[in-house]
Amino acid sequence: MKACVTRSHVALTADPARVLARLFVPGQELSHDSRSRASGVLGRILALPEDEVGAVLSRVRDRYLKRHRDLPGVLTANYERIAHRVPDDVVLSDARRSLVGAWFTHEYSVEAAALFNPSAVAHPDQTGLEPGWTRFVLSLRAVGEGHLSSVEFRSGVVGPAGELSIDEPGPHIERGRTLPTWYDRGAFAAALAGQDIDRESAAFVIARLAPRFHDAELEAVLADLAGERLTRPTAARTADLARRIAACSYEVEFPPETALAERVLWPESPSESHGIEDARFVGVDDDGVYRATYTAFDGSSIAPQLIETSDFRRFRISQLAGPAARNKGMALFPRRVGGRYVALSRWDRENNAIATSVDGVWWGDARTLQTPSRPWELLQLGNCGSPIETEAGWIVLTHGVGPMREYAIGALLLDLDDPSRVIGALRDPLVEPADDERDGYVPNVVYSCGALRHGDQLLLPYGASDASVRFAFVDIPLLVERLTADGPPDAMRENSSA
Repeated sequence: MKACVTRSHVALTADPARVLARLFVPGQELSHDSRSRASGVLGRILALPEDEVGAVLSRVRDRYLKRHRDLPGVLTANYERIAHRVPDDVVLSDARRSLVGAWFTHEYSVEAAALFNPSAVAHPDQTGLEPGWTRFVLSLRAVGEGHLSSVEFRSGVVGPAGELSIDEPGPHIERGRTLPTWYDRGAFAAALAGQDIDRESAAFVIARLAPRFHDAELEAVLADLAGERLTRPTAARTADLARRIAACSYEVEFPPETALAERVLWPESPSESHGIEDARFVGVDDDGVYRATYTAFDGSSIAPQLIETSDFRRFRISQLAGPAARNKGMALFPRRVGGRYVALSRWDRENNAIATSVDGVWWGDARTLQTPSRPWELLQLGNCGSPIETEAGWIVLTHGVGPMREYAIGALLLDLDDPSRVIGALRDPLVEPADDERDGYVPNVVYSCGALRHGDQLLLPYGASDASVRFAFVDIPLLVERLTADGPPDAMRENSSA
């Protein structure tokens, strides 16, 4: 059968020059005289002669000003964050304040270790394009020092004859401004129920919250809980956990003058303190919103969470709940089916499954679609992003892990009206690591977080061994032909055992 995949020559690689200016606090351990190291550093800065302050600050500006959109603003903000350490009777010049901020600032290279695991969706702005062309948004997982993951973006265009180009990203990146948001009581209750706490105190809190609530309403309820601490000895711990759960939902807004590729979604909440991993973006047809599930990692546990945006400038991050919203690799369908939200799930870390939801927040028990059965996937299965709707059914790109922990990309075809029914599953991989894709941060891996339909083709971006992002075009009619010929997994097993 004719090959249905054509690789593009276009590739993206990590650029260590893309840096954030972040707060830097010297080691949290105490110094030899039992003082905070931050206090000792600050004392030495305050002792500098004023003429030396000017010379050092001038050198900082010469070396770093062009690397950041607003370096003076960053230095001032970081000074303000440690200003409580400055004695009340000390008056500082503006230059010394900025220099204090510089000593408590460092650059973090967002892509220093890796750039990989992309997803692609149609850009919200399609103006100015010729017929047959599509502008797209590419989300990327970037990894820097300490294996800390964040989400970056690029934009590009794809043409009718397989033309593909990625826009230059620009000289700066920014993490945006964090804003408070509203909370969903159902998701909040599920998160609280998952903690090892006094159920009675948890029920006290949940019963007094509205279906949607804000920080002020939560704090009012927690104040009422504290008022009953004599008969509720776990009230303080329940309140601490409730605040931590609330902190996992927030909004991020970027200045309008920033370009898409200059925006990075940086870990902001307790649940993602060690990284935001593998965002699977999809355009949702019925409300004009883009949604993405991603893996939040706090250093010891993982959880799927939700990103929502309409313009890729303001984002809302919130929690998901329910038995199917566990582990890595949730992927949302682009529309409801039978009036319900639908998602792919890998709640058990091994099998591809499907789940539904009434509200898109609470996800019930998952139903298994596919279990590992072929040599290239025997270790585990997963999806490679949201399903793509075609006239023949839902195309689900999958990944399987085989010998030597080699990752390959496969595919399923699900029934349009009943996506729990598998029409076909590829016997052999659709994409395997090519010889020049096998070396990298994690060798022998091809992995995607979402493809984009463009006419009768899929634009498939994929990470190659966590070292680069490559692109391939998949012929949809040929893929559907292969899937239909191979049939569902059960038929494959029966044929192989016959």
